Amino acid sequence: MFKNLVITCFLGLVAIILGAFGAHSLKDVLSSVKLLSFETAVRYQMYHVIVLLFVNTYEGFSLPQKNKISSLFFGGILLFSGSIYVLQLTTITAKSIWFITPLGGLFLTTGWGLLIMVFLKKLFRK
Repeated sequence: MFKNLVITCFLGLVAIILGAFGAHSLKDVLSSVKLLSFETAVRYQMYHVIVLLFVNTYEGFSLPQKNKISSLFFGGILLFSGSIYVLQLTTITAKSIWFITPLGGLFLTTGWGLLIMVFLKKLFRK
């Protein structure tokens, strides 16, 4: 569990650093469309960091559930937000890594689906 929390806190730290970097250093470098995309990646990363903090501190989840949900969200952040960062900050084009961003989105939505399933199981056990 603590490993998940360390990774989560690291991802939160990175989100804050990248958000500040985007707001202060990239506004004159990136087009408004690219900057908006970069900000979306930071925002999605931070949303999922907050959820990960909840998941890994909530005592109603078993350790295997925490690990599965965390793995999906970690992978989703890496693939979804990470691919957007790469696309906005490098010369790599979407044509060459087009599948990575939606795959990350799939990981994120699967994580949310797993959360729904866990809560529904708890709801119907009572």
